[in-house]
Amino acid sequence: MSQAISQDKILEAETMRRVSWRLMPFLLLAYLLCYIDRVNVGFASLQMNKAVGIDPKIYGLGAGIFFVGYFILEVPSNLALERFGARKWIARIMVSWGIISGAFALIGGPISFLVLRFLLGAAEAGFFPGVILYLTYWYPAEYRARIVGIFMVAIPIAGLIGSPVSGAILGMDGVLGLGGWQWIFILEALPTIVLGIIAFVALSDRPNDAAWLTAEQKTWLNAKLEGERRRASRVAPMSVWKVMTNKTVLIMALVYAGAAGASTSLALWMPQLVKSFGLTNFQTGLVNAVPFGIAAVWMILWGRSSDRSGERVWHNALPLMWMVLALLGTFLAIGNMWLMIALLTLIAAGTYASKGPFWALSSEWLGPTVAAAGLAQINALGNLSGFFFNYAIGWIKDETGSFPMALLPIAAVATLGVICLLTIGARQPRTEPIRA
Repeated sequence: MSQAISQDKILEAETMRRVSWRLMPFLLLAYLLCYIDRVNVGFASLQMNKAVGIDPKIYGLGAGIFFVGYFILEVPSNLALERFGARKWIARIMVSWGIISGAFALIGGPISFLVLRFLLGAAEAGFFPGVILYLTYWYPAEYRARIVGIFMVAIPIAGLIGSPVSGAILGMDGVLGLGGWQWIFILEALPTIVLGIIAFVALSDRPNDAAWLTAEQKTWLNAKLEGERRRASRVAPMSVWKVMTNKTVLIMALVYAGAAGASTSLALWMPQLVKSFGLTNFQTGLVNAVPFGIAAVWMILWGRSSDRSGERVWHNALPLMWMVLALLGTFLAIGNMWLMIALLTLIAAGTYASKGPFWALSSEWLGPTVAAAGLAQINALGNLSGFFFNYAIGWIKDETGSFPMALLPIAAVATLGVICLLTIGARQPRTEPIRA
């Protein structure tokens, strides 16, 4: 009996190792490029705004209108992925957003800027929740927090490497008659288009389609996933519209809004805050990288802890709690750079550490029958907070001159999300933990 169990564990380890090495490097790189293409307009704006006549109000509107296009097409895109298959649809998404991102080099004024930002959000819609859904086709529940954490570590890594790369490309101003800002869009779009074409060839829709798995590995993985599908999920099968308006889906969107709001705010506002302590641009870049580097490591470790224990709710709630406390603590760090950096690191670690357990918990609560629409709706509504929070931060900071005061809306929403999460998760059972 013990020998049979040992053989089954060996088969499991070999299967999951092969799946991870085949899928995760590609998906991690794809999300890294996705995030760079989403935020590289921030560096391009240092030259672009003056070159084509974009004032701060138009730029702010363009930054936010991305999330409108993203929100509108998020659910339809995820449903299309389930219908047409991940291989074709992820390839379509990547090639589309790569072409649109490159087209930013052709911007001639405010109208073309706004149109392309909207189209970029629409093209990218469905990629993130599509990948989360795709991972449920390959990974049993007890692996998902760790795997999602590895996938999403692309966000802080993008903060580490995207900034110096974009800054260096700006130095190409005048090469072949193009501005440095135009070269940013062209050079950073090309890898996305190439990787999108590779996706069509390299990805497999389901385990049965994977020629790189043995028959024995396919049988084990299919049996494991099918056993999980038969478990009762918190949300019963229902129509797409009912999924989108389901209480659990909306509550999870509220929970995610706090983390997503903090994440986008860090990306857009932290460099300004760090530089306000009198640092040079180079010093600001180095110091700004510290919270993202620590958060990247902690994100993976926290996801692994969730998988090993099988616990999801508190692994989601605790990072959000310390994030809120750190947001409030910024009132005590005014004028103290190193205390502020420590608090910003806690904020970054909180928002990113919560993401792996959050998406693992969401997919487990929803179950396979409603995951496509439910995960997309949660992501769409949660990310829409980036539009409102960043407008609120700009307005409050302008009116009060206080950055900590401007962070209070995020702290309030995150606190409300934690209360709701703990309330509905009180009787949620743990997933089966990974045994060493």
